[in-house]
Amino acid sequence: MPSRQLAPGPAACRARIGTGCVAVRTVLISSPEAGKGIKREGASPVHSMGIAQVGEPREYALTKGQHSHADPRPEWQSTSPSNNSQEGDAMSGKFKKQLSLMDLTFIGLGAIFGSGWLFAASHVSAIAGPAGIISWFLGGFAVLLLGIIYCELGAALPRAGGVVRYPVFSHGPLLGYLMGFITLIAFSSLVAIEVVAARQYAAAWFPSLTEPGSSAPTLLGWLVQFGLLCLFFWLNYRSVKTFARANNLVSVFKFIVPLLVIGVLFAFFKPENFAAQGFAPFGLSGIEMAVSAGGIIFAYLGLTPIISVASEVKNPQRTIPIALILSVLLSTAIYVLLQLAFLGAVPTEMLANGWAGISKEFALPYRDIALVLGVGWLAYLVVADAVISPSGCGNIYMNATPRVVYGWAQTGTFFRIFTRIDEQSGIPRPALWLTFALSVFWTLPFPSWEALINVVSAALVLSYAVAPVTVAALRRNAPDMPRPFRVRGLGVMGPLSFVIAALIVYWSGWSTVSWLLGLQILMFVIYLLCRRFVPTEHLSIAQQVRSSAWLIGFYATTLLLSWLGSFGGLGVLGHPIDTLVVAACATAIYYWGAATGVPAHLIVLSGEDESEEGADTETRLHPATARTQASS
Repeated sequence: MPSRQLAPGPAACRARIGTGCVAVRTVLISSPEAGKGIKREGASPVHSMGIAQVGEPREYALTKGQHSHADPRPEWQSTSPSNNSQEGDAMSGKFKKQLSLMDLTFIGLGAIFGSGWLFAASHVSAIAGPAGIISWFLGGFAVLLLGIIYCELGAALPRAGGVVRYPVFSHGPLLGYLMGFITLIAFSSLVAIEVVAARQYAAAWFPSLTEPGSSAPTLLGWLVQFGLLCLFFWLNYRSVKTFARANNLVSVFKFIVPLLVIGVLFAFFKPENFAAQGFAPFGLSGIEMAVSAGGIIFAYLGLTPIISVASEVKNPQRTIPIALILSVLLSTAIYVLLQLAFLGAVPTEMLANGWAGISKEFALPYRDIALVLGVGWLAYLVVADAVISPSGCGNIYMNATPRVVYGWAQTGTFFRIFTRIDEQSGIPRPALWLTFALSVFWTLPFPSWEALINVVSAALVLSYAVAPVTVAALRRNAPDMPRPFRVRGLGVMGPLSFVIAALIVYWSGWSTVSWLLGLQILMFVIYLLCRRFVPTEHLSIAQQVRSSAWLIGFYATTLLLSWLGSFGGLGVLGHPIDTLVVAACATAIYYWGAATGVPAHLIVLSGEDESEEGADTETRLHPATARTQASS
């Protein structure tokens, strides 16, 4: 082993405190396998993942707010793929910790309260009848379970774009690649969906925005959508605090209107509506289908923006879990009350032919029912909120998507340019430009809101579903990793949350599952064909496939069961047998995934948290694979 010259350690830094030098201690893997299979010349793709190489513990000093350009470690141990050129380029700036608990909670609530609450009530009623209330509770319970699971990851590993990066830590870059692709599609299309929804509602005041007899935009309508996207881009281009202030102001109005709607509709409440056609006229399958097809799960999906900005949160170990749980509990309460108020306010005579036609009678549920009840001022207020709420939600996803792109690029399976962070603003601007371009693309042209909720819901739930398996794998292979928030009862909550997520995807129906999961399997094949260009020095391609095979097995099993099942399939498996079979298969796949994570001796958790306050940091690993070093 060649001799190594260590840079000044903590003691030297303390002697030079006036220069702003801070001590950084990096603990790397120390194991019998140390140094095996590592190329000493040049750099390896693992460095582009921000993952430490195997070797000995070492100390070195950095100037606060930047990386050293004279890395004291040998060239083959450098954490940059270009011998520190990236640190002066891609990492010239850092994320700034500016988000408080209130900011983060409003981000979660703001992401949840978009176009979902404005459209879902009548769709849920048409699919499940009054039993749609149970669907809202089921959706809230599912998202709460997944949110609690995410709390452990978000608190232990507060990383920008965490939804993509956590699977890399537990199962390797191949899993991160698959999650990055599907999450980027879902997030960027969500921005477009929300501006389309805002334009559709605005057409109630300005008919020239929409083509007569359709939901397609006119040229003027498309320009309005484009203008909103430009506004979101500008708000997020300056700084994360500018975005947060704008979001907080919008969120206040977004919540006042739903509360007013609840109060007014309860004044017209008719208990007999709940017995007019029976409480559950479409049975258990209607309750289940409403979760996906009715827009319920779409309305709840606001947790990932909280995780995506983890590197910019003050005291993330405390703030992230509280914000996640508060967002889900508050939104569930409001959604259930809104659905209850809508069901009770529908004129009973309109139910003579059942609930199935309600979605056509109330295409814009709360505006239309306000007009039917003669409350014109509420209808105008709902339209105003219907423009603001989706816009606020779209703004949040314009903020969250660049962090997902950044996180994906950090795994080494996406273009390195998207790891660049602007030094002054702390914004990943190249990733923001990509988000803006994709958001514009989805509007050229864009399908209806109703047609897309299934696809986007299933795509986002797929990215959520990996979290329980990630937590279980890290519990198994890195049990002593510091966990400021530890989920209790993971043995029950882990498989239960994964099963519920799998069922939500299955309930989306064959038409959605077939192409969505088929596309993911295609991306897996492309990854294997391009194995010469993917990171393999930390984990071989064979190990990546072994650690990710459970997900491909999940995709293939779900495709087969959806084809044979009763939700748009051949009906060979009737209901509820198909649901029980999906649940049983998902349980087995959960334990498969938990048992086949990255082996303990190969797990390396990046110590870099990409924030200004993260300059004094340490990588902490399982004691079987890491040696801790006493501070000087």
